[in-house]
Amino acid sequence: MSDFSIILRSLRIRLFSTVVTILTVAVAVGLFLTLLSMRESGRDAFRRGSGNIDLLVSAEPGPLVSVLNGLFHAGAPANPIPWARFEALRASYPWAWAIPLQQGDNYRGYPAIATTPAFFEDYQPEAGRPWAFAAGRPFEANFEIVAGSEVAATTGVAVGDRITLTHGSGGSREDHGHSHDEYDYEVVGILEPSGSAHDRALFSDLESSWVLHAFDRHEAEGRHVHVGVDDLEEVDRAVTGILLKVPSRGGMASAALPQQFDRLRREGFTVAQPAQEIGRLLGIVANVDALLIAMAAAVLLASGIGIMLALYNSMDQRRRQVAIMRVLGASRGKVFSLTLTESAMIGVAGGVIGTLFAAIGNAATASTLKERLGLVIPWSLDPATVLAVVVGTTILAAAAGVLPGLVAYRTPVATNLRPTA
Repeated sequence: MSDFSIILRSLRIRLFSTVVTILTVAVAVGLFLTLLSMRESGRDAFRRGSGNIDLLVSAEPGPLVSVLNGLFHAGAPANPIPWARFEALRASYPWAWAIPLQQGDNYRGYPAIATTPAFFEDYQPEAGRPWAFAAGRPFEANFEIVAGSEVAATTGVAVGDRITLTHGSGGSREDHGHSHDEYDYEVVGILEPSGSAHDRALFSDLESSWVLHAFDRHEAEGRHVHVGVDDLEEVDRAVTGILLKVPSRGGMASAALPQQFDRLRREGFTVAQPAQEIGRLLGIVANVDALLIAMAAAVLLASGIGIMLALYNSMDQRRRQVAIMRVLGASRGKVFSLTLTESAMIGVAGGVIGTLFAAIGNAATASTLKERLGLVIPWSLDPATVLAVVVGTTILAAAAGVLPGLVAYRTPVATNLRPTA
């Protein structure tokens, strides 16, 4: 009988204990890998999601809220900025570009963003990577709309379809709103995946959005009339956010950026530098990350102790088996190595199954973040990290087998060959 057969037989004899121990290791490995991979993927997604803007201006209560709502579509901004004030801001400085945003509607829960054609011409969801279309083109006229890749994949909308929007951000189950059935949009474009929160949004022109809400205003006032672009009043023209880019030279932001930041803030705007706010957010969660990683490592260490206890407790039942092996010619070193190999195999099995658990955990976490925060995280398990964790787990498991191996090493032959009562 080969060494491998002996080990498998030993594991089968203690099947329940073996399975429980392997699953304990697998859960620890899965948790550890999930935290490691999602931490890095999440950070990359947040950094990537800010795009190529320098400043985000809004009337939100704070800059971080402004970034989460304006760029990651966590919710619809509640406070509008009058169009006249946007025009004054745009004319107050020679910006490289200034792009208005208006949020507040959704299509089947996906946020609809009203903006200008400059959104696709100047803004980049990831710096250095312009928009790309899987089908169709950008919107060019009123009541034309472009769907993000996630929207198209989930809802099945295609170029040429006609859809209606629902009032409300769609960011919560309570935010049902009402349907704008009086006006429909033609889908004219489907975007390629960008790896940002914009993949789960739709984009149309500002005037169309203003018309929808002007119609609602007339309805609330008891005037049941059809509203067109020519019927818009000043109160209808508003935005919820402004993307700003300062002139740059050689890819370096102008030294005027801090001055403009302070000026806009003194004028009563909420001004955010997305990269800075994301850095602060990551700094806030860094300690939590470290704590979670430490807890996962502690669980992994506990699983190693579990392997040791499982093997140690089984030695009382295996002393006769060890004694027979010794009589048949197995040396003490051989018995010791078989115990360590058995322990290491439990670690390997737990590491492999734990990797599968990590894949499931990453997919579930990414789905939750996309649904709750609008954050698209294209997760993946880094092969080098997986290999390092599995090898480390195997070494830990083998180390856990040292004490049971010593017990087996010191098992007296004569005493344990006596017949049992």
